[in-house]
Parts: sequence; C-alpha cells; structure tokens
Amino acid sequence: MVNRSLRALAGLVSAGAILGVAELVSAPIGPNSAPLPAVGDVVVELTPLGLERWAIEQFGTSDKTVLFLTMVAVSIVVAAIAGIVERRSRPYGSALFAVFGVLSVAACVTRSDASPTYAVPSILGVAIGIAVLRWLTGKLEHSTGAVAPEAPTSAQASGGDRREFLAMVLATGAVAAFAGIGGRIWGSNARDVSASRDAVRLPTVASPPLPAPTGADFKVPGLASYVTPNSQFYRIDTALVVPQLTTDEWSLRIHGMVDREIRLSFADLSAREPIERMVTLACVSNPIGGDLIGNAKWLGYPLKDLLEEAGVQPGADMVLSTSIDDFTAGTPLDVLLDGRDAMLAIGMNDEPLPVSHGFPARLVVPGLYGYVSATKWVTDIEVTRFDRAKAYWTKRGWSERGPIKTGCRIDTPKWSSELQAGRLMVAGVAWAQHRGIRGVEVQIDDGPWQQARIADEVSIDTWRQWAFEWDAEPGKHVIRARATDATGETQTSDEADVVPDGATGWPETTVKVK
Repeated sequence: MVNRSLRALAGLVSAGAILGVAELVSAPIGPNSAPLPAVGDVVVELTPLGLERWAIEQFGTSDKTVLFLTMVAVSIVVAAIAGIVERRSRPYGSALFAVFGVLSVAACVTRSDASPTYAVPSILGVAIGIAVLRWLTGKLEHSTGAVAPEAPTSAQASGGDRREFLAMVLATGAVAAFAGIGGRIWGSNARDVSASRDAVRLPTVASPPLPAPTGADFKVPGLASYVTPNSQFYRIDTALVVPQLTTDEWSLRIHGMVDREIRLSFADLSAREPIERMVTLACVSNPIGGDLIGNAKWLGYPLKDLLEEAGVQPGADMVLSTSIDDFTAGTPLDVLLDGRDAMLAIGMNDEPLPVSHGFPARLVVPGLYGYVSATKWVTDIEVTRFDRAKAYWTKRGWSERGPIKTGCRIDTPKWSSELQAGRLMVAGVAWAQHRGIRGVEVQIDDGPWQQARIADEVSIDTWRQWAFEWDAEPGKHVIRARATDATGETQTSDEADVVPDGATGWPETTVKVK
C-alpha cells in the first residue's frame, strides 16, 4: 500500500512537471499554446447541450470555475493512476501521458490563431513529464528490488530509500511549481493586459446619453440598481480561461459579402465618432425571474457605420462575429442596419471594458440575447448568410435570431422570506429591449392583478424598475408579476425552458407573513 501511494505521488509530480514546463514554454509563444486551457476549451466545445445547460442553471456565473475544478480533480486521478501503473517493462503510465500530449497538441494547433509553434509547449511538457515519471518510478523499483506490485518486498521500502525518494519528489515538485509560476509571470509581463487597459483613454462623446432621471432608480432595499456595477454584471461565455489581449495585439477584420475588406487596429478607432448608450443585456439561459441580465452604459462605435463603409452586398442576411478564442455568434444583418444603437464597444460604465467582459472590444446589440450578438474579445466580422454559416450555439440547437422576450423579475421579497404583517414593498425589474416597458402588474395569491408603479423610462433599450406596496396579512402567500411591453404584448404565463430561444412564464415568490 505504501509503495502504491508513493507511485501515485510520482504520477502527480510528473503531471505537475508537464504543466509547469508547458506553462514556461508557452510564455513567449502565447497563452493559447498552453495545453490545459486548450484542452478545457475542447471539453467545453464537446459538452452535450443538456449538460451545459444544467451547469449554467445549477452554477450560474460560476459554471467555468466548477468545470475547471472538475478538470483538476480528473487530472489528479489520471496522474495518480499513471504513476501506479507505470513499470520499466510496461510503461502504461507513460502511455497515458502520451495520450494527453496528443490531445493537447491537437487542441492547441486547431485554434484559429494557431501556428506550428503552438504544439511545442505540449510536446516538451509531456516529454519532460514522461522522463520524470520513468525516473521516479525507476527509483522506487530499484529501492524495493521488485517490479511487480504484488511482490513480497514491494509494500515497503527502507526508511532511507523512502526519505531519498520523497526528497526527489519534493525537489521535482518545487522545480515544476517554479517553472509554472515563472512562466505565468513571464507571460503576463510579455502581454500586460492590465497595463494596456490602464493606458486606454476613452474618447469624448459628442452626444452623450442624458443622465438618468431621479425617478429611474427607486433605491428600494433589495432592488437591483438601475445601473449594474461592472463587478456585479453577469458573465456567461464559453471561455474557460479569460482571453488576454492587449490593444496593440487587437485588430478587427470585416470581410465576406462586402465590397471592400476592412482591417482596423485599436488606434484606428480614435479617428471615428463614438457613441455612448445605456443598454440592458440578457443571457438566453436566464431562467424565469433569473439574474443573468444587467444594465450598463456602453461606449463604442456604431456597427452600422462600419458595415456601410465595407459595403454590404445584396443577399447577405447575417453577420458572423468571432472572438479571439473562436466563439462565434450569428447576428441578423437587418438588426444591425435598422438604426438601433448596435456598437463595437470599448467602454463600460465610464471605464475601459473589464477584461472579463471583452477588453479590448466586444459587440453590444440592443434587443438580442447575448448568444447571437454579444461577442466578447471580438476580432473578426464576416458578412454572410444564415444558410451558409452556423454559429456556436445555433449548431447546438438554439434558434438563429434570438430576440429578447418581454420579462420581469421579483427582487424583493426573496423566496421563503419571513415578514411582519403590514405595509410591505414588492419590487423588481422588467425588460423588453428595443420595445420598452408599458407596465407591470402584481398578483397576490389568486387575487386580481394590480398595477405596480414603474420607474421613469431612460431608454427603450434598458430595463425599468417597478414597485408595489402591499398590505400584507398573516399567512403564507404567493406573489406573481407580469410585464407588458410598449407594443401591448403581455408576458405569457406559459412556462417554457430556456432552449431554444429563452424561458417564458411568470416569476413568483412565496413568503410567510407573521
């Protein structure tokens, strides 16, 4: 048992050597050449739709953290197994590492920005890892004088040999950790995204949006603020590791069914006229009454102007946008040309885009769910047709066009709250981007629907707060809400799943009044 534990430890340290060396070697080549994030992205790509949807429903914005921890756990188990099964005459553990090497090389070199050098970190890392595994397990076999695990002497090594082995493990682990940390620091210094972001000076907007009137934010305790702080803005994307891209590295290519191809650097944007608008974004995976939605002030450059400059050709009906990590979104072309404030955004709430929200540039399109419009870290825009190209989520069964449905949420009181009888405030937010909200109604138990007070409208592209004063009586109560948009369409009571084009139904909360 002791020998098996030591073999497992040898496997773990050898796997650490793989990752440490690969991290170090990837530093001068590029972060996308590191094997673990590349394999992680492939796992995300191959995850069945049902499992991916379940992860978002269960873990929300923490889904990538859970995936990463799961990968770490699986890696630990596989590495331990590799150490246990490795023998001089039967190098099964080395074969496991070699399989990982093949998979990681394939994952790295198939990225859109890949070059042949992207294979180098995985190849060198696995080669070093196999050498370390052979060295450590060979030391164990030599000290026990046995090859087979069931041999009588294999369960124990002499105290001196064991101490020597543990010293070798400790030294190897320290070197691997130093290599990994050093590579991460080296890579960060080589492309200091934080420094690049700090150096950005947002341009002055000729016609900034009017300040939100006082009546736009009720400031009710427990109610989401009208403007969502950047730190609280939801993040749902396919990136296991947040892409790191400086303004010097960033560029945008506009091509496809256009009269002239356009290539823009970040510096080129300074010659263009920016706009600044309040826009509420929403994720199609937002459940009934969910929080995968947020409102922010965005600064950027009209996509309509960029597309008209490129000269859209007849017959085109879709824009396929691609991020630096190969995510794609298919946006209806007519939406980008109909005059709404669709933009190539570089600013969010009076500061450069946060790295996790798309720095240096992303797309913002009012009225569409993010999966068909809100490409972060965008580097490519292709004008094409829906019958010629499929985007990331549409390949997985989601609808092509993704208009945001009229919806609302109850922020307060929370589910299962225990409240004191008397005058209580029920409040939340309602949205119908690019149509606007006409009103919100509240129902207590199965009573009549009653009009809530709604906040002043700032823009038809943003959510509106609502509030309802309720004379609460003792007992258990169910509170429901529904919104009506500016076209007169009321939020449906029919409950539908988020697939394929967004959830429907009335949000409700149950409370106990004393």
